[in-house]
Amino acid sequence: MKEHPLIREAGERMKKSVSKIEEELRHLRTGRASPAILENIKIDYYGTPTPINQLASITPSGERTLVIKPWDRTMLKSIEKAILASDLGLTPFNDGNVIRINFPTPTTEQREKWVKRAKEIVEEGKIAVRNIRRDVMKKIKDAQKNGDIPEDDAKRLENELQKKTDEIIEELEDLFEAKKEEIMEF
Repeated sequence: MKEHPLIREAGERMKKSVSKIEEELRHLRTGRASPAILENIKIDYYGTPTPINQLASITPSGERTLVIKPWDRTMLKSIEKAILASDLGLTPFNDGNVIRINFPTPTTEQREKWVKRAKEIVEEGKIAVRNIRRDVMKKIKDAQKNGDIPEDDAKRLENELQKKTDEIIEELEDLFEAKKEEIMEF
């Protein structure tokens, strides 16, 4: 049986919410050196705010160090300043050729703070998914009132929508558990 357009629309919108949450979780610190952590940092490159990964290669060197090698060495100071100005709490070491960032072993308190932030991000995603469910549920009820959808079909669509919502919420929970595990390991 073909999926109803309202259910398909809800599913697509919910999947977009999940993708956004995945992206936000990727940028959350975990104690492990990951180039994704620096993706949101922008450097003023000839008057244009430019992401670090467009100005340099960022590679992990071991589990706790990132090496940033700019393609234009004159950008070393700018990259260093941008990292220091970010809210990541990282200290870059500039040796004139590359910048090294050492990730200290996080304390239990820091890890718990990161897990709490991950939980908040996932909760925001759940709220977005529930808002999508509410919007589509209203469309179903309006269509039923207007006589576009029979009552039996409306009930079936509401059940399908709830099932889809439950699946997406479960997916968000799984994302949180995976991120929590990643943060708490070591």
